[in-house]
Amino acid sequence: MKKFNIRKVLDGLKEVSSSTPSVQVGPQENHLIQETLQSEHFQLCKTVRHGFPYQPSSMAFDPVQKILAIGTQSGALRLFGRPGVECYCQHESGAAVIQLQFLINEGALVSALADDSVHLWNLRQKRPAILHSLKFNRERITFCHLPFQSKWLYIGTERGNIHIVNVESFMLSGYVIMWNKAIELSSKAHPGPVVHISDNPMDEGKLIIGFESGIVVLWDLKSKKADYRYTYDEAIHSVAWHHEGKQFICSHSDGTLTIWNIRGQGKPIQTITPHGKQPKDGKKPEPCKPILKVEYKTTRNGDPFIILSGGLSYDTVGRRPCLTVMHGKSTAVLEMDYPIVDFLTLCETPYPNDFQEPYAVVVLLEKDLVVIDLAQNGYPIFENPYPLTIHESPVTCCEYFADCPVDLIPALYSVGSRQKRQGYSKKEWPISGGNWGQGTQSYPEIIITGHADGTVKFWDASAIMLQVLYKLKTAKVFDRNRSKEDKGSNEVSDEDPFAIQIMAWCPESRMLCVAGVSANIIIYRFSKLEVTTEVVQLLEVRMQYELNDIESPDGGGGGGEQTSALPTPGASPQTSGPPSHPSTSSNNSDGGNMPCLKVRSTPLKQSPGYQVDLVVQLVWVSGEPPQQITSLALNSSYGLVVFGNSNGLAVVDYVQKTVVLNLGTVELYGSNDPYQRQPRSPRKTRQPSGGLCDINEGSATSEDRCKSPTSDHRDNSFSRSRSSSVTSIDKEAREAISSFHFCETFARKGDSILTPCLFVGTSLGTVLVLALTLPPAGEQRQLQPVIISPTGMLVRLKGSILRMAILDSTGSQLSPAYEAWYEPNITADGEEREKVRKRRPVSVSPSTSQDFNESQYAVVCSEKQAKVISLPSQICIYKHSITETSFILRADVVQMSQGMCVACFCANGHIMTLSLPGLRPLMDVNYLPLTDMRIARTFCFTNLGQAMYLCSPTEIQRITYSQDTCENLQEMLGELFTPVETPEAPNRGFFKGLFGGGAQSLDREELFGELAAGKASRSLAQHIPGPGGIEGMKGAASGVVGELARARIALDERGQKLGELEERTAAMMASADSFSKHAHEMMLKCKDKKWYQF
Repeated sequence: MKKFNIRKVLDGLKEVSSSTPSVQVGPQENHLIQETLQSEHFQLCKTVRHGFPYQPSSMAFDPVQKILAIGTQSGALRLFGRPGVECYCQHESGAAVIQLQFLINEGALVSALADDSVHLWNLRQKRPAILHSLKFNRERITFCHLPFQSKWLYIGTERGNIHIVNVESFMLSGYVIMWNKAIELSSKAHPGPVVHISDNPMDEGKLIIGFESGIVVLWDLKSKKADYRYTYDEAIHSVAWHHEGKQFICSHSDGTLTIWNIRGQGKPIQTITPHGKQPKDGKKPEPCKPILKVEYKTTRNGDPFIILSGGLSYDTVGRRPCLTVMHGKSTAVLEMDYPIVDFLTLCETPYPNDFQEPYAVVVLLEKDLVVIDLAQNGYPIFENPYPLTIHESPVTCCEYFADCPVDLIPALYSVGSRQKRQGYSKKEWPISGGNWGQGTQSYPEIIITGHADGTVKFWDASAIMLQVLYKLKTAKVFDRNRSKEDKGSNEVSDEDPFAIQIMAWCPESRMLCVAGVSANIIIYRFSKLEVTTEVVQLLEVRMQYELNDIESPDGGGGGGEQTSALPTPGASPQTSGPPSHPSTSSNNSDGGNMPCLKVRSTPLKQSPGYQVDLVVQLVWVSGEPPQQITSLALNSSYGLVVFGNSNGLAVVDYVQKTVVLNLGTVELYGSNDPYQRQPRSPRKTRQPSGGLCDINEGSATSEDRCKSPTSDHRDNSFSRSRSSSVTSIDKEAREAISSFHFCETFARKGDSILTPCLFVGTSLGTVLVLALTLPPAGEQRQLQPVIISPTGMLVRLKGSILRMAILDSTGSQLSPAYEAWYEPNITADGEEREKVRKRRPVSVSPSTSQDFNESQYAVVCSEKQAKVISLPSQICIYKHSITETSFILRADVVQMSQGMCVACFCANGHIMTLSLPGLRPLMDVNYLPLTDMRIARTFCFTNLGQAMYLCSPTEIQRITYSQDTCENLQEMLGELFTPVETPEAPNRGFFKGLFGGGAQSLDREELFGELAAGKASRSLAQHIPGPGGIEGMKGAASGVVGELARARIALDERGQKLGELEERTAAMMASADSFSKHAHEMMLKCKDKKWYQF
């Protein structure tokens, strides 16, 4: 949770230099590296969106295609098929989606929005597009209904009227059902908005209309009048038919269900209060909460299912939201974790006039999607294969790694598969439509998310999919019951004391290090074996921001390594004692030395996967809580972890479990501090800090350091520094450590050999170098100390340092050294393990290239600019001012397939790339203005042109800035629509066919077409053609009337001749004008005839 202050209090005092293109500063002819990356290698586009649809509002399911659609309050549309097939679209207006209706098996979807617009989406293309829109001007849309295999959409409004839209042309019919005509004299008052429309499953000519006030009307479409009216004195929320069309059921606002016969006029034949307590004296049961939705589904060989949401009694305070399944005499109440938005029952048949045979219920909750198996006892849920648990606990930080070692995903998957819950349904996931894309991208990608409850999740993100691999709970290391006298470090950690703030991961060695919000760091090793850790090893570190009076020559600078706070001359530099004793709080008079979280003292059983190696905690010093950690890095080859905050930095050797260095920021500068800082009030003199005994000739003595006092954060003076790039210190800004980079490079100017180094970047734009002297690998690495010597300042930039990297003399990136992964819990074969430990990677040797030229380039990027410095001469050879008016939130040095570049995301929404080492601007796209801090906190770039961020609290948006990926994206995306034959219509039996007992059909064209009904009022709604394009038009034209077209495709595939039908369809395709009309006639003709009539 980095704090991005949109800032620089004294920014106006800075010298404004115009936004220059990259400036070459040094001798040009020495640095002619041929840059292979060009601007045509870059293109920005969104790839996929993963996660749970944020703030969902509606849902629909296509029972033949087996595709689920979810609409949200922000106008987003998410479509889900089989695991790995998902798609995201957005309505431009951003209005909430109030209802969705599939054109079943047509590859099309109708959406109705809260801004009273209706849209037709074509799903026959990989990126669905809108074909038509209709915007109502005078009436508000409340309910829509599209009967199966019909092209006429009924739209109910707030005024109680019903309009009819042709979904092919998206034109309104002149046929309107007016509310006053529907209710006539049955009610004196307005009946309220239309809350339900559906046609009788057995008679398409009869429409049932539910009005909010409690009136239901059975409307005869042909005679244009109401056949029956049913009144009840409670408001209606939903209506559902029995498949035989003789009964329907209504759900009401007092928690009751009423069942009506269509011919029964006055009263319902049955009134049920599913959750009401039945009083003994025959009175009405007490009212319950409203039943928001009811579905009535029949089975061939058993009792019907009545499924409802809501309706609980009012005295169940604090009870979780429930879905109730009534089947025969049994009533099951299924508790949900979140409020129910909508639910749908999945049935074997798309035909409303057949036995429904329900097999599952999809329940859309505010923050989850649950599918219940109706066929198994106890109604178990299906295991959800979609990545919808990103937000299980709020995401606090992310990292993204493309092109990982190939064995990583299998290793994480194998330890993660043991974490699966039990008790799921044994059946296959029922939402199984669509087909996977034919992706060519084969490199492994991993996303890591850190969460507010201290969990870390690893996700397989390869080939635009997302799947959780493994979940690590870091809070297990600490005692959960925090005693009252524990002081939290600040309000944040009181709410989420275990929240993850920064993560550092080495994919090759599988070492993981996380920094938490309570100023704690946990180092993990990966193991395939279970282990019980008797005592969690702990280091306590004091990082203090304090300087003594300038005149006192014997004082050490701010918090040394574990310096004792008492002025006892013989105090040992390390107060934390040996790591085997976890609680080492010394009884100091200042009440300090207390960490924010207590590490558990009982043995910890660690499953295969990530296992704690070491916990480092910053403790309270002089009654002040430790400052939050702002930067973190680890290097598996050196066995070091380094972290920094606004006080300074500390280096921990996790092999020996010791603190190697603990320095205040000012001490890093030695005597060359560019800032004149005001001292804090004089305190008792303190011991020189222990960590500085190791410093060798190139650094300042402890006396020098005392002469450069640190600026106090309460002090508002500033001085003009020697460098023109930063000329002021913010009133508030202590110089925090903002970034690190381990590398093998030239530690000092003019060096001729490479040494392991640590680059340190600060919030005031300075890059400082620390040289590392490491003992030889093997046994000596366990015993001899690591020595660290500050070698001074490398370069200064404007703004806080975000990213540093090293390139070799050819311009390729030199990755930091690493140790290959080995199994840490094998103790038997000691010799083998020793061999493994000795494998230290070969560092780049400074070959003969040293003779004629520089050997390396350091790339440094700050919030404002980028510089490339030639090493070891330390001359800046390129610089580029990236932004003057804004600041960069994230910068990464990334490998593209054609070469290296710097990728930046700026607070003004621009995404930019710069070439390396020349810093030429290659791409600059105004992508997305920073609307919330979530994007800033979670945006990350990775290699091969991939990037991601959290676009909502529940969703990850992935984007690409690579031209290659943009071009291949169409192939990689899954297909939502697959040609499937519509199931046969139910056979109603010989006698019913002869004597008219079967389903009655209706020629809606005759009733609603322009000839019969006339034109609708022009001012009622305006038609807007969509951007769906030619592909879409073809898809929809052959789609909506697609019974024939689909039969044709399916039969073609089976190599059968279609005879007459084939010729007819071919003729239709040829004459585009009459196509739609002819096909419709054909469809009706075939639909009406029974097998014995042909």
